[in-house]
Amino acid sequence: MVSHAYTVAFQGIEARSVEVQCAVTPGIPAFSIVGLPDKAVSEARDRIRAALTSMSIALPAKRITINLSPADLPKEGSHFDLPIALGLLAALDIIPNDMVAETVALGELSLNGTLMPVIGALPAAMAAAEDSRSLVCARASGSEAAWVGGCEVIGARTLLDVVRHFSGQAVLAPCTPGKVVPDTSGRDLRDVKGQERAKRALEIAAAGRHHLMLVGPPGSGKSMLAARLPGILPSLSPSEALETSIIHSLAGLLDEGGISPARPFREPHHTASMPAIVGGGRGAKPGEISLAHNGVLFMDELPEFPRSVLETLRQPIETSQIMIARANAHIRYPCRFMLVAAANPCKCGHLSDAARACSRAPACGADYLGRLSGPLMDRFDLRIEVPPVAFTDLDLPAGGDSSATVAARVACARDVQAKRFDGMENMRTNADAEGQKLEEIAQTDAESRDLLLRAADRFGLSARGYHRVLRVARTIADLDGARDLRRPHVAEALSYRLVSSKQS
Repeated sequence: MVSHAYTVAFQGIEARSVEVQCAVTPGIPAFSIVGLPDKAVSEARDRIRAALTSMSIALPAKRITINLSPADLPKEGSHFDLPIALGLLAALDIIPNDMVAETVALGELSLNGTLMPVIGALPAAMAAAEDSRSLVCARASGSEAAWVGGCEVIGARTLLDVVRHFSGQAVLAPCTPGKVVPDTSGRDLRDVKGQERAKRALEIAAAGRHHLMLVGPPGSGKSMLAARLPGILPSLSPSEALETSIIHSLAGLLDEGGISPARPFREPHHTASMPAIVGGGRGAKPGEISLAHNGVLFMDELPEFPRSVLETLRQPIETSQIMIARANAHIRYPCRFMLVAAANPCKCGHLSDAARACSRAPACGADYLGRLSGPLMDRFDLRIEVPPVAFTDLDLPAGGDSSATVAARVACARDVQAKRFDGMENMRTNADAEGQKLEEIAQTDAESRDLLLRAADRFGLSARGYHRVLRVARTIADLDGARDLRRPHVAEALSYRLVSSKQS
């Protein structure tokens, strides 16, 4: 008899359906798994044998063959334990084969039959919903998978619970979605003393998803400003939350099935490797740029990152996706992130202070920021010099707008952009606008056009830089509630573009 169970194999964020075929036939006793299994899948037979023994179920002295179809698709991970066990139990007539064939199973078995949680429950539930099947998984993964809502999710603590469920002895109740995890960071823009120009740039960047570069001496507040960016960003929309959570599910970052409406904020250390940043390694896992999808990627001490790592960011910034091409895998991940970078003006960090600067000033500044290539710097929409804060300002009470006030203005600007790009798959914010749509939304009058052309000619703006100025100007106009671009909007956008031109 041949039984059929179903599970999934992950290729990037896609969960591909896998049929688990189990045949128990006469012959020399053996337990073999075929269909391109990796080491973890091949070891499933030992875990399953021990789990069944703990349930007082002895395998027959026959030849057991497990085929994972399609056979040419690589199978990786311990989540194949449960579907193989269910297929085997169905082949032994312990549970109904037709009920097993109507479910997608996902879970790792311990030696005593306990079901352990695995990564990828959310995309697995989506695949089950597309195939009109229910999902059976570990209880700890059930609340995560239940967020899909398109299929019934059954969470069990042990393999014995699954057997009782299928046999009708003790039917398990469907899982409910996990709790929404609130943002409890409590970081407010009012905590930052001074730096009003940098705060303004932060607001513009948040409103239009523009990439931001902060340059200033140590202790001027660059990291402090960046850490408060999540507090002024709008919450994820339901579709964005699902996109982001699928990636985090594959990376094992969803705690107890909870999904946060806050946009991700990733801050990798400058010693991170290329696979850690862009993705790759064993199994072509998502990197930091994909984990920051629909959120912020903050790279502190940007010139300290390896040059090869920084240059790999250029294409994802433009395309909002990354293709990880390896000999045995070609995986595409989304990575629509907002890049915020911080850097000291030179190696010692005190280029602007003649009393503290090193003996190589000002050449050290050019050498240090020279580690950043021109094409990479050209992709920053806003470049801000963050000067040191006067000691007298530190004693002043908190001032300026709170994060809640700024977030309200940002949300209004984002609402305008949502209506503007409604129905456009690849355009959500002003930073995404291009081609005819950019020309349509960034029409300028004669005065502002003349200013922009003269600045572009004098400072040698590239075509990319020219268009990025228009996008930033459009965002500034949205924050002001203006329908058309005017000279002040273009002038402010140019000031953020050219302020660090001497350094870069």
